[in-house]
Amino acid sequence: MRGHVKQLGFAFLTSTLLLFSVSALAENAVIVHPSNSAKLNQDQVAAIFLGKASSFPDGSEAIPVDQAEGSDIRKGFSESVLGKSPSQLKSFWSEKMFTGKGSPPKSVSDAAAVKELVSDNPNTIGYVDEKHVDGNVKVVFKF
Repeated sequence: MRGHVKQLGFAFLTSTLLLFSVSALAENAVIVHPSNSAKLNQDQVAAIFLGKASSFPDGSEAIPVDQAEGSDIRKGFSESVLGKSPSQLKSFWSEKMFTGKGSPPKSVSDAAAVKELVSDNPNTIGYVDEKHVDGNVKVVFKF
């Protein structure tokens, strides 16, 4: 009987920790202006933020906006969407700038600044924690 109680306790603890870790993983969103008709996948988002694409699928200019360097959301975006650690991304952009083949996206202080830029310009694309999403922006990808 005692073994069953331990197993049930362990199962409950495991389930609880799993639920907390899932909820702790805040859903983040790549956002654009509501009038932007883009529907993007991870590869397209990465291409825009890595300077490999300068336009949305419809041909309109795409202007990426990064969150502040060192922020958790930027680290998460870099690793999960771009497939690069922050140091790899820094090296990537250093090489691009040195060879004259591009410069990194503009970086702003926080989600409010990203949302303001995106809601003011149909060509801007950024990322925020999903809790910042409202009718002034449109989600095109989640990570």
